[in-house]
Amino acid sequence: MAHPSEQYLGNEYLAHNPTWDMEDAPWKASIVAAALERNGIHPSSICEVGCGSGACLAELSSIYPAAELSGYDIAPDAAQFWKNYESLNIHFEVNDVLDMASIDCEVLMMLDVIEHLADPHDFLSKLHGKAKYHVFHIPLDLSAVSVFREYPLLYVRNKVGHIHYFTKRLALSLLDESGYRIIDASYTRAAFTAPSRSWKTLIARPLRRLIYALFGKDRGVRLVGGETLIVLAESQAS
Repeated sequence: MAHPSEQYLGNEYLAHNPTWDMEDAPWKASIVAAALERNGIHPSSICEVGCGSGACLAELSSIYPAAELSGYDIAPDAAQFWKNYESLNIHFEVNDVLDMASIDCEVLMMLDVIEHLADPHDFLSKLHGKAKYHVFHIPLDLSAVSVFREYPLLYVRNKVGHIHYFTKRLALSLLDESGYRIIDASYTRAAFTAPSRSWKTLIARPLRRLIYALFGKDRGVRLVGGETLIVLAESQAS
């Protein structure tokens, strides 16, 4: 069986995702900015680990025009998108941040990355000291419905390379075990606010609203899914 990272080092991921989810960038940038704003953080520098197309950093450049922005990804194919943002003075680099001698920024983002990592505990533990604040965006793929149907889990595994699946508490436990103190964690209302690619998602919205209302948000999400988590954290490690 191929190592999970091989699809990013070759052209497999690009073949399955030719836009590298650039269409989600305005939405992701807005939820990152909202989390920082809620906590009074106005970053002077932002770096993104696993930046992909770089589109989210490009969106953030208009929100934080004075901030130094940098993006890193292990996928050589991602670099072809970066030329779209040459005028924005964003530093992009094909590299594994764990192999770099130093990387220092106020806010380090990992948006839709943790679920792709072969060993997320190890990776997250080694990020300590590289930033004052960390922002994580984590899809909550795991629900009663997704386990019962199984297809949704296999779909995200085969199309976008998710090899770990989370509920809210599992995601927060992972960060805690890896040495992070949670400052802010909230649902993003992804089923209702994220760009929709499926008519099934649109049809399911009224049912999700009803289930969330009947069972409460946490239980409702564990039952039917439809959410992602945005987390602001800081390192507890010295």
